[in-house]
Amino acid sequence: MTLAHGRTYLAIPGPSVVPDRVLNAMHQAAPNIYEGALPEMVDGLLPDLKAVARTDGHVAIYIANGHGAWEAAASNIVRRGDRVLVLVTGAFAAGWGAVFDRLGARTEVIDFGKRAAVDLARVEVTLAADRDHDIRAVIVVQVDTATGVRNDVPGIREVLDRLGHPALYMVDCIASLAVDRFEMDAWGVDVMVAASQKGLMTPPGLGFVFFNDRAAAARSDTASLYWDWAPRADPQRFYQLFGGTAPTHHLLGLREALDLIAEEGGIEAVWRRHQILARAVWAAFEAWGEGGPMELNIADPALRSHAVTALRIGGEDGTRLRRWVEGNAGVTLGIGLGMADQDDPAWHGYFRLGHMGHVNAHMIMGALGAIEAGLVALSIPHGPGALTAAARVIAEA
Repeated sequence: MTLAHGRTYLAIPGPSVVPDRVLNAMHQAAPNIYEGALPEMVDGLLPDLKAVARTDGHVAIYIANGHGAWEAAASNIVRRGDRVLVLVTGAFAAGWGAVFDRLGARTEVIDFGKRAAVDLARVEVTLAADRDHDIRAVIVVQVDTATGVRNDVPGIREVLDRLGHPALYMVDCIASLAVDRFEMDAWGVDVMVAASQKGLMTPPGLGFVFFNDRAAAARSDTASLYWDWAPRADPQRFYQLFGGTAPTHHLLGLREALDLIAEEGGIEAVWRRHQILARAVWAAFEAWGEGGPMELNIADPALRSHAVTALRIGGEDGTRLRRWVEGNAGVTLGIGLGMADQDDPAWHGYFRLGHMGHVNAHMIMGALGAIEAGLVALSIPHGPGALTAAARVIAEA
């Protein structure tokens, strides 16, 4: 017997839960890709995507996941031998840096560990030492889903401006777009990459590169025909938007997801919902940690993502808890990705809870209740009052 029958809840940090309205919008016969409703609909997608990113710049859409968006952005900027500064706070900036490596860049990595955000002072020292302005680009991830950290994106821009350093500023918002506050133009970001499967509530398969005029002017001439962002951002024909056949059903789903964001009250309301639900999650985990080994990976709430929370619990309890909660309560938690090598026994001592995209109060309270049931069933020590603490955050909001 199991209590997991019924609708399951995928509470991993992406792909996130896809709303029924998005699934229903995709559940139709293939549309005409040459004229009519689909091209007309896409004309309206682009300004709505820019509104979510808070930019008046350009956007290129790729049939790709986030790794494809990484390569698209890098291919349009880097030239063989260029120096690129990579600011690592988990697994994903390092992954993006590896793309630059393969394209022939000379990457310089500053690793801030797995429990801290980017240290602006260390960044300033490195950039100040680059008196010849040899560094072509600075790359960072706003939210690293492995560690749950949220980096100070405007703070890094302030360092660049204070030093008068001309490096292009490139930010990965794959996990954070439409979840954590992001102001591309106001924060001086030159290039931003995102994907469809997290805050944008659409199945994996669409990658986005947003870029401003400064980045467009600095564009490399080495990008391949497919990755070149110029025809996608300023197409003469509809097919140029996608490098060929349009991803028809993903576009239909994305249209519905953007409508959901607008109906909620716009991106400000979406940010606020995620902020409150994240605080409820943290309140529960902090209460459990008072009487047991559970510990939030990022200690300072100001540095935590509103999209995902990474937990340390030790031993094999991370894996035991994940498997119990999924098998007995129908809630799938995230593995401890990037916190330890999967061949390392320590890997089993971590787990993550995603709270991004199509998520509301009863989903969060249900997930937390399932976790508490797992803690009890597995006799994992934990403090009392977690669900009450989470409920109080929601009630007061």
